[in-house]
Amino acid sequence: MQKEFKFDSELTVTRLGYGTMQLPGKGVWGPATDAKAAANVITTAIDNGVNFIDTADAYGPFFANLYLKDALQQRPNHKVMVATKVGFTRQGPDQWIPVGNPAYLRQQVELNLFSLGLDHIDLLQLHRIDPNFTIEEQIGELAAMQKEGKIKHIGLSQVSVAQIKAAQKIAPIVSVQNRYNLIDRADEDVLNYAQQQHMAFIPWFPLATGKLTSGNVLTSIAEKYDATPAQIALAWLLKRSDVILPIPGTSSPEHVKQNIAAQEIELEDADFDQLSRLA
Repeated sequence: MQKEFKFDSELTVTRLGYGTMQLPGKGVWGPATDAKAAANVITTAIDNGVNFIDTADAYGPFFANLYLKDALQQRPNHKVMVATKVGFTRQGPDQWIPVGNPAYLRQQVELNLFSLGLDHIDLLQLHRIDPNFTIEEQIGELAAMQKEGKIKHIGLSQVSVAQIKAAQKIAPIVSVQNRYNLIDRADEDVLNYAQQQHMAFIPWFPLATGKLTSGNVLTSIAEKYDATPAQIALAWLLKRSDVILPIPGTSSPEHVKQNIAAQEIELEDADFDQLSRLA
């Protein structure tokens, strides 16, 4: 199993990353109960080898970015690739409305730079394509900021193969972030296309937040490897394709360490196949 993914000559990351979505308050709204503890979760990930961290301006909004900024400032000697997202507005807990107005996207890129304390964004992903604006308008604005040096790479989130192809006509697309896990593989065609294009596939909801932790097959295989069901679910993703970069999120330093340990599990083909049939 390949443990690294290369974005370009300067950016090579370990495939198992970390996602900040669980750090803000309930409904991904408002601050964490303890801001220092939230930043500590991220430094724990960095200290244990994670160098790919995914966030978004909509997480909080902005609180997750601020915790990440704090963590990065605490670890100035660690090279970390930061991926963030724009294109979602927030009106309250669990409320998400896509807005692809080019002026809004530009504003949000600038606010991401400010809230993260960065001079450029390694990977800027369009959080959702807004049907009220053309793909040319939305990706075109990000491409313009890429030319200005504010964005290094452009990615997409929750898109179809057709939408990826349309975006590729406007700018190079290096990643796609769609929902995908052991029991939810509706976007298998998107993963297959990403693999053909050597495009990073970043599955959000990689553990289905608890739904994967029960079941006789998963439990028995986990016992065989002296692992948790969550670790086996992550190991399955890593074995499924070398372009998959899971970003499991947690607000617990201990869970961060457990998730990272999943990359050391080499599933036997028979176990992988058995797990694959769970979907």
